[in-house]
Amino acid sequence: MADFYTLTVKNIKPLTPTSVAITFTIPKELKQVFAFLPGQYITLKKEIKGKELRRAYSISSSPQRDYMTIGVKRVDKGGFSEYANKELKVGDELDVMPPEGRFIFKRSDGPKNIAAFAAGSGITPIMSIIKAVLGSHPNNKFVLVNGNKSNKETMFYKDLVKLQLEYANRFFIYFTNSKTPEEGSLFGRIDTSTVNYALKNKHKDTHFDSFYLCGPEDMIHLVSNALQENGIEKEKIYFELFTASETIAETAPATLDGKTQVTIKLDDEEFSLTMGKNDIVLDTVLKENIDAPYSCQGGVCSSCIARITEGKAEMVKNQILTDGEIEEGLILTCQAKPMTPTLTVDYDDV
Repeated sequence: MADFYTLTVKNIKPLTPTSVAITFTIPKELKQVFAFLPGQYITLKKEIKGKELRRAYSISSSPQRDYMTIGVKRVDKGGFSEYANKELKVGDELDVMPPEGRFIFKRSDGPKNIAAFAAGSGITPIMSIIKAVLGSHPNNKFVLVNGNKSNKETMFYKDLVKLQLEYANRFFIYFTNSKTPEEGSLFGRIDTSTVNYALKNKHKDTHFDSFYLCGPEDMIHLVSNALQENGIEKEKIYFELFTASETIAETAPATLDGKTQVTIKLDDEEFSLTMGKNDIVLDTVLKENIDAPYSCQGGVCSSCIARITEGKAEMVKNQILTDGEIEEGLILTCQAKPMTPTLTVDYDDV
């Protein structure tokens, strides 16, 4: 379930002073393995300074290409993103997990109008969605509001301008810069006024079918609230967090004493272990050298999702799973604490 495949770096292109686009060659025998929906991500594994690191990065290329591109912004000193920006070379090999993720665009037979709000590296999955929307129907339209400090620090800036020229009547982009005022761009951060400018001013006569939000949590909440205040149904708003709040929700599991007997089902095998009720399920599983799937370990991606088939576990925080999915027993194991004397966690039944 947590299988990695070795892919070769085909190209590395600087995007900003602190980010690069990395393109992988996809061998013919792995084309089905790495087939993806626009908006999904891959997990990379690399040992750096004797420590295994796993990082999730959204795919920015079109699903129709025979290669796969991701954007990597340097954020962790001494970590993978610094390695990718400073040391990785064309021809190097990396271990890559097949695409995952629920933040996706599914093409349809009829025309669609799509809007997206992205900030910083949140543009990376939106790039793939833009290409899929514009390429899947001749009447599809896409409106993008993209927030950054400046044009120079905007990932995929040249690619976005090129797409705007290619699809002049169907792709509309509004750059908004918080640090450097520039001609043709809005000034400031993405806020309620920016949402209203795009939807109630520039595109007031357009009915949008879906909205995609990607970036920091504060931006996502602000835009989502602004959209709903404008009468947009919550079901039409899709989001993916690139940073998660450190605040623990009021409904976080209470501190409990005692131990829990846990059964882990993974790749048609069963593992038995004992853990404390204040311990995180995924942390305990990894300490037992069980090769469970994971990536961010922060509740931002969904790589570690599993189903509780016996007992009960609660999450410290959750910004991904719906109430219905939680009722069905799904859980993010990187956020889950056991609440009962026994617990069965099934990674295969998802």
